[in-house]
Amino acid sequence: MRYAEGANANMRMMIQALPEPGDDAPFEATRLGLFDCFRCEGAGKGATSSRRVLFQVHGGALIAGGGDLCRIMASRAALRLDAIVYAPDYRLPPQCPFPAALDDCVAAYRHVLGLHEPGQIVVQGSSAGGNLAAALMLRAKAEGLPLPAGLVLETPQLDLTESGDSFQTNEIIDVVLQHGLGPVNRLYANGHDLANPLLSPLFGDFSGGWPPTLLTAGTRDLFLSNAVRMLHGLRDAGAAVDLLVYEAMPHGGFFGTPEDQRVHRDVARFAQRCWGVA
Repeated sequence: MRYAEGANANMRMMIQALPEPGDDAPFEATRLGLFDCFRCEGAGKGATSSRRVLFQVHGGALIAGGGDLCRIMASRAALRLDAIVYAPDYRLPPQCPFPAALDDCVAAYRHVLGLHEPGQIVVQGSSAGGNLAAALMLRAKAEGLPLPAGLVLETPQLDLTESGDSFQTNEIIDVVLQHGLGPVNRLYANGHDLANPLLSPLFGDFSGGWPPTLLTAGTRDLFLSNAVRMLHGLRDAGAAVDLLVYEAMPHGGFFGTPEDQRVHRDVARFAQRCWGVA
């Protein structure tokens, strides 16, 4: 719990440093079983038209980023993209280990599908959110749910076994995430095999349909290998996928530089193409 509190404090500090729109997008919270799902709305016509819907899965190393941080990140995305953003405040370990977070994301996605057409929805997840967003696609396929118009996986935590090359080559070089998250990964997995595709979506079966996907990472990102290997896995399955790698960028970005704005612009362009409003 102390580790999670420290992670939340760091996330709050980094978010507050971002020169972005405020955290005051209109929002409401809907109770879905044992968790809340925030709905935030951008200020322009794009959001009110319901054509731009972002299903955002927050990051936080699978142990942090919930509560007000989840809402703040959703609010900023709604204002930045001029979209309606749904953000599940999924349950977290140690109280609620796997598969609680994924179950909550599936329940929230079902809720959003009841309100919007799948062609209006882009699913986005950063870091741990990328893990859950990709696992959500695997669960959606298995349960016969419609897939969204697009999927954005930003610096995603796709391999809890941490078997990729960049976990060694970018250790310490990544100034945001200097070391792997083995103990936290095992806490989240709660005794399950870390190579299970619902824990490490990198090892999933992507055949039989997959949404157009944008992957992002940085050259100094500890999770760079996750994105590179996911690119090839999706390509081998015939999925439409792109990977954007940003020079010198650590995990999650620089938190307040023009390079971060480039990432936001690239993600916005991809989402707009998926929404058909580019």
